[in-house]
Amino acid sequence: MSGHAALMTEGEYISMISHGKDVKIFTCNAAPELAQKIAQCLGLGVGDSEVTMFSDGEIAVNIYETVRGSDVFVVQSTCNPVNDHLMELLIMVDALKRASAGRITAVMPYFGYARQDRKSKARDPISAKLVADLITAAGADRVLTMDLHAAQIQGFFNIPVDHLLGGPLLASYYLDKFKNELSDFVVVSPDLGSVTRARNFASRLDVPIAIIDKRRPKPNVAEVMNIIGDIKDKRVILIDDMIDTAGTITNGATALKERGAKEVYACCTHAVLSGPAIDRINNCPISELLVLDTIPLDSSKNIDKIKVLSVAPVFAEAIKRVYGDISMSEMFS
Repeated sequence: MSGHAALMTEGEYISMISHGKDVKIFTCNAAPELAQKIAQCLGLGVGDSEVTMFSDGEIAVNIYETVRGSDVFVVQSTCNPVNDHLMELLIMVDALKRASAGRITAVMPYFGYARQDRKSKARDPISAKLVADLITAAGADRVLTMDLHAAQIQGFFNIPVDHLLGGPLLASYYLDKFKNELSDFVVVSPDLGSVTRARNFASRLDVPIAIIDKRRPKPNVAEVMNIIGDIKDKRVILIDDMIDTAGTITNGATALKERGAKEVYACCTHAVLSGPAIDRINNCPISELLVLDTIPLDSSKNIDKIKVLSVAPVFAEAIKRVYGDISMSEMFS
């Protein structure tokens, strides 16, 4: 940003883009605190709206301010209860479209159904594609999300998708926390599918990587088989895109300790933490679990071992770039 714009506050700049549209941030019920933080980073308030439920369980959306011609961003993670939050997003987008919003961007820090991205056996649905079609049919012009479970889900949409990365935020935390101690660390991929993520993360920290090679006998049950790489007497950081029931990450942490790791840390973008996850994390050798706030943690999950970083500044920067027609590529360098 240069010239006169450089002298403006974020709020002034965001309201004076050359195309003349104003920008509005709305939220449904999944992550109102995150929406508020994003709006604050932009020097804006959250739009005046209400998402409730009729007595029969149907979603009701009320928008109490004009959005005609506005560039609108709807913040909604499709986390548990997934179907309610998805319907809230779809109905909010439909309401905004019918109110003549200029452009509607679905800001989905966590994209639910992302793990159903292919047919793994006969007669499986590809639910991620169905959700993409629903969002497009509802009237969204663009999607802004973070760390899709499978990056190719971007191709399920016929509208632009901006796929942000949580890795730089997580890496910055460890760079600051451990500074000159990183020579003692190894980044560990919990399975073969996360090797690329672990390699990119390790390159940011300038440390080596190791890989846990495991066999999964049935869904949500992981059996560790072997560790590829040197982790003996090392401090290790396990990294994954999401932690659901925490079986993979806690089994991995236990195996690393049994094989000589000195200390185990873990991090992920999406803290789904369903079922026995909290008990498993409490009872495993992980010293600290670092997560991002793409999914809000309720009080029952807010345990001492878990440290939360906010993605609000990253999404605020992305929204500013979308609104100002500025290239997003600098955010990935």
